[in-house]
Amino acid sequence: MKQIIELTRRERFAASHRLHSKQLSDEENKKIYGICNNSHGHGHNYELFVTIKSEIDPITGMIINLKDLKKIIKEHVIKKFDHKHLDLDCDLFNDIPSTVENITIVIWDILDPLLNGMLHKVKVYETENNYASYYGPESN
Repeated sequence: MKQIIELTRRERFAASHRLHSKQLSDEENKKIYGICNNSHGHGHNYELFVTIKSEIDPITGMIINLKDLKKIIKEHVIKKFDHKHLDLDCDLFNDIPSTVENITIVIWDILDPLLNGMLHKVKVYETENNYASYYGPESN
């Protein structure tokens, strides 16, 4: 019998961003995004939850070594996003607004190829009251 389990790792990063769409006028951006469209940006202390799902290895009792998962997340996400202005320092948001929804999808796109098909969910808390979850493109 297969033993499938979900395993989640939490990481934190601080970043600033400006909610602004290049496809909208300055007036439309101000109307839609309000104070979050401040030309100097604003910041958040984000919480990232990366959930993988796979069969437990009967020998190790794990689906991944947590040290390896931590290293992948830190090297490929936290290093790129922590203490950065997402719109100015991270080219991943050149063509899309850095909303929590898009941040979540971008993180999925970074991690998915590195986790051998085990990535199940990415959840990003922007504030204690607002978060986005993404289960990948095939779950839509």
